Amino acid sequence: MKKIISGGFMAGHRTCIISGIGILSAIGAYLVGDADLFTMLQSIFTLGGIYFLRKSSETKRKTNGKNSRKISE
Repeated sequence: MKKIISGGFMAGHRTCIISGIGILSAIGAYLVGDADLFTMLQSIFTLGGIYFLRKSSETKRKTNGKNSRKISE
């Protein structure tokens, strides 16, 4: 039960999968005629932004919030 609550093997990939499914559904809605081009592009850019925000927060957690660029003195 603990694996199910913590996400199991999908723990680190849920955001990627949800963003991918959202992008595919936005393209599908455009192709079927339920959405226009502007709505499709807006959905794609929003879901892509969510994906990249998730990736940037993962890299910050790996460095414990410290700046990885060192300024030489």
